[in-house]
Amino acid sequence: MTNNSFVGKVYLVGAGSGDPGLMTLKGKGLLESADVVVHDALVSPAILAMIGSAAERINVGKRRGNHTRLQPETTQLLIDKTRTNAVIVRLKGGDPFVFGRGGEEMEDLIEAGVSVEVVPGVTSGIAAPAYFGIPVTHRHLSSSVTLVTGHERAGKYRPRVDWQAIAHASETIVIYMGVRNLPHIVAELQAAGLSSQTPIALIRWGTRPEQEALFGTLETIVEQMNQSQFEAPAITVVGNVVNLHSVLSACHPLL
Repeated sequence: MTNNSFVGKVYLVGAGSGDPGLMTLKGKGLLESADVVVHDALVSPAILAMIGSAAERINVGKRRGNHTRLQPETTQLLIDKTRTNAVIVRLKGGDPFVFGRGGEEMEDLIEAGVSVEVVPGVTSGIAAPAYFGIPVTHRHLSSSVTLVTGHERAGKYRPRVDWQAIAHASETIVIYMGVRNLPHIVAELQAAGLSSQTPIALIRWGTRPEQEALFGTLETIVEQMNQSQFEAPAITVVGNVVNLHSVLSACHPLL
């Protein structure tokens, strides 16, 4: 039940994967009418440009070694802003409920008595590969896909991702935030029985103009990454669908 002391509503809005054309109409409308926009660090400048000129903007982005605010502080900020503002947008990269802590924030806001609504976005784990000609499912190559985080917080409900199980769970594996742990992940997947020749792609800023990608196999990708100094943030795609890049990238949206 909503607390009467709150005059506003929080919208957990997915900013999508960077290309402003992939922003939902509902999300764009909320950015244009918001009183306050609380946004993450990885939201693209083109999306931030959609925010109305009268809105208060607050960056609460988390980057490795540099957390603007701790998670409880961000939630409390949202709660405080609903006391004096009608429309508060919590703008999150990708989709709020896909490795975006949206579920956690929504739980806390509801517990506090704040009215809250989620507005889904296009997640980078699907959009970034698509822009490079990699469908995460394909009738002849992949009937299933697993989305998994490559970066787990300490003390979570289980100590680590079960890469042994992940390796055989589906034909395509899409890994979020896995670049820094890639040597460990690759070793685990091969130990689980995946061929060293399994195709893999690293895609950085997948739907933005500054996009870049690295293609290899489980055997070669770590050395390629080190030699090219390829850095996060990036999406990792593992599976035979990666090979479709050579054919389908001819229709690349940004080329």
